[in-house]
Amino acid sequence: MSKILEMHHITKDFPGVRALDDVSFAVEEGEIHCLVGENGAGKSTLMKILSGVYSHDLYEGDVLLRGEPQKFVHIKDSEYKGIAIINQELALVPEIPVYENIYLGHELANKRFVNWNETIKQSKIHLEKVGLHINPTVPTKSLNIGQRQLVEIAKALSKNAKVIIFDEPTSSLNDDESMNLLKLIKQLKKEGITSIMISHKLKEVIEVADTATVLRDGKVIITLKSEKNEIEHRAMVKAMVGRDIKNVFPEHLNKTTDETILEAKNINAYSRMSRRQVVKDASFKLKRGEVLGVAGLMGAGRTELSLSIFGNPLGYDVSGNVFINGVPVDFSRPKNVIDKGVAYVSEDRKGNGLILMQDVKENITLANLKGISRGPFINDHEEVVVAEKYRKDLKIKTPSVEQRVRNLSGGNQQKVSLAKWLYSDPQILILDEPTRGIDVGAKYEIYTLINDFVKRGLSIILISSELSEIINMCDRIIVMNEGKIAGELSHEDATQEKIMTLAVE
Repeated sequence: MSKILEMHHITKDFPGVRALDDVSFAVEEGEIHCLVGENGAGKSTLMKILSGVYSHDLYEGDVLLRGEPQKFVHIKDSEYKGIAIINQELALVPEIPVYENIYLGHELANKRFVNWNETIKQSKIHLEKVGLHINPTVPTKSLNIGQRQLVEIAKALSKNAKVIIFDEPTSSLNDDESMNLLKLIKQLKKEGITSIMISHKLKEVIEVADTATVLRDGKVIITLKSEKNEIEHRAMVKAMVGRDIKNVFPEHLNKTTDETILEAKNINAYSRMSRRQVVKDASFKLKRGEVLGVAGLMGAGRTELSLSIFGNPLGYDVSGNVFINGVPVDFSRPKNVIDKGVAYVSEDRKGNGLILMQDVKENITLANLKGISRGPFINDHEEVVVAEKYRKDLKIKTPSVEQRVRNLSGGNQQKVSLAKWLYSDPQILILDEPTRGIDVGAKYEIYTLINDFVKRGLSIILISSELSEIINMCDRIIVMNEGKIAGELSHEDATQEKIMTLAVE
């Protein structure tokens, strides 16, 4: 095979951070090349350079496509050359039909007028290629996240892309959707399309990669080949973190007491948007010092249940009763629940958990401004002191607490989100997909923090789609199925088979 693209001596700086340090990278035509590494290793930055998100004057080094030097100023330039990027946050407009999204920005126009009939016809062809058998005229907002991912790939194909960059393509997908997407990437290879995939899920890398390149601290550490049987879990982990991680999970703690700290009774939630019951008569108890897992398939009602008891029923009609330390709580507003010692770390840290344009210290103190205020005024010195404490305690990697959160890696953003709620001094911490989209090293750090929180006396509700995470970290597990609590398992009895049986039966 010949090289379809090469990147030579790429160096890219952000304020206070060198994101890429003399990186050289090459991809063979028609291969599946995976980029792996811890959050902040430089993977997405490298791909943004390749796809023209960062103009050629904003970095040092050279990009070659089929041996020819390229100086992309805009993402349109790379698309014209046959390179398409599918970002982790999908760039679709929910309110317009699927066919308009597929050809948005490169419409099939005849002089001044768009040929909508041809657009619909061609959209259907591209949707069939990616295995999405839907009417292209349906609103994009009616599709689930897995289907939207396929629409993004159809959009790339409509641009005649020969190189497709997938940035964490399965981070929001369930197991079945992830498997289907990996099959599609393999099928695209047979059709001559080159894929570059950024992924933290090493099982997926092992499944599909012809080549895997590991980045750490902005540098290439090693390139592994499947034909040489080099792409295996331990080798990648060691290259990613610079050391062996023999156990993915820390030793399981069990600090559960007999005391009930939270009880939810007969919780019901009706979604006005989807016009369906998303939580159905759910009741459970949380013990002091316990890590209670909430498992289930995507759409089973896990997040809806947690948002309901947190007092954040945006778009929901909620009923039922919540008791904290045996006392009834008005859970119609988040403030009421927060004042009783409940904190909620959202699964969408960028959309709902953090204010990306603000700096680290402002995000950490956001949920408890009264803690750093003197009357109506914020004590700036005290805010820095508080932020520095949590920076140290949670090992947040940032040049300064005045660094904007958007410039941090996913794992460090998650730590800032945790710090924000820890500063509110909670008794109960709800963690919704706390390790989604972060690497194996950062995951281990989050798991260790969860154990530390339990040692401090917190009680935790852990919502996760990763069954191994639920099984290894939780003292007890409730499984949701179509809005109902289908069953309960102890740590000792829990297996993936038992959880899935409850989730689907």
